Amino acid sequence: MSFHQSNFDSSCLVETSMSSSEKNIWIGFDLGGTKMLAIAYDEKWKVIGRRRRKTRGREGSDSGIERIASTIDRLLNENELTQEQIAGIGIGCPGPIDLAKGRILTTPNLGWDNVDVAGFLKKRFGCDVTVMNDVDAGVYGEYQFGAAQKARCVVGIFPGTGVGGGCVYEDNILQGANFSCMEIGHTRISSNTRTSGSAISGTLEAEASRLTVAAEAAKAAFRGDAPNLLKSAGTDLSEIRSGALADAIAKGDEIIRKLVEEAANSIGIAVANVVHILSPDKIVLGGGMVEAMEDLIVKAVKKSARENVMPVYKDTFDVVAATLGDDAGAMGAAAWAKRQQTSQKD
Repeated sequence: MSFHQSNFDSSCLVETSMSSSEKNIWIGFDLGGTKMLAIAYDEKWKVIGRRRRKTRGREGSDSGIERIASTIDRLLNENELTQEQIAGIGIGCPGPIDLAKGRILTTPNLGWDNVDVAGFLKKRFGCDVTVMNDVDAGVYGEYQFGAAQKARCVVGIFPGTGVGGGCVYEDNILQGANFSCMEIGHTRISSNTRTSGSAISGTLEAEASRLTVAAEAAKAAFRGDAPNLLKSAGTDLSEIRSGALADAIAKGDEIIRKLVEEAANSIGIAVANVVHILSPDKIVLGGGMVEAMEDLIVKAVKKSARENVMPVYKDTFDVVAATLGDDAGAMGAAAWAKRQQTSQKD
């Protein structure tokens, strides 16, 4: 899973003799629940530079949107680029998006509501800005450059702080008339009363997000059922990251394996629901938890999905892991922005 770094980072650096007056740089930005990543690309999708920071979303949307802008500023300064070179910015943000206005409507896991991302960044950098759902961006990145190339219909499910979903159908991101859609994490899959970032209970996010798994893992560690996790990460949710869960499983904490498999089974049920509605030929699983435990999660999701679909659909789709890693969202956002902004000018 680490090969994407060499494909899209150091081996793709371009010479800095690029004209400082030509608008030939596309900025892709991925806003996540815990981290934000900005990457600058040239016209051939070679990486010119990148900047990663913690999101610090709980400091509020005003602070957060300024942090987005300052991250892009640092990216430009560190790589001797100018605002005048930016052809456009694409940014993927969690939660439902007002597509026409480029506004975040709500982000349950950040606590931001009604944030004018496009207006703020356009004023700050003097270029067109395309705002999209973050998982839409990641799925489009995988569709164009990664695990879902040549698929007719691809659905992406990315479990992380929440559970995001996205769909690309025949080179178009599936979107509503006004808002982004495919909020698969907020679909109900059980009668459980557990909730997540919203008040809706029994959702995929409530059952299968990394945060949910970490919370149950913390209980297991506290009870003494997961001694390896307790030793490495304790019971603090902020310390029980995907890597810690994977390490605990590798060292023999069977209760942690069971928790991850239960989450994967829930994702498989959601996949089955999507297969019955859209009949995608490719399901892409992404995010840090999948990267850390790829074989375990992909195998469990695939098994659960095939057990829960009508027989005619069992062999019509494949479940695979994303291959672009952290770069998927930023690369997909930049590519979609270029497509949208270029088509508007034609």
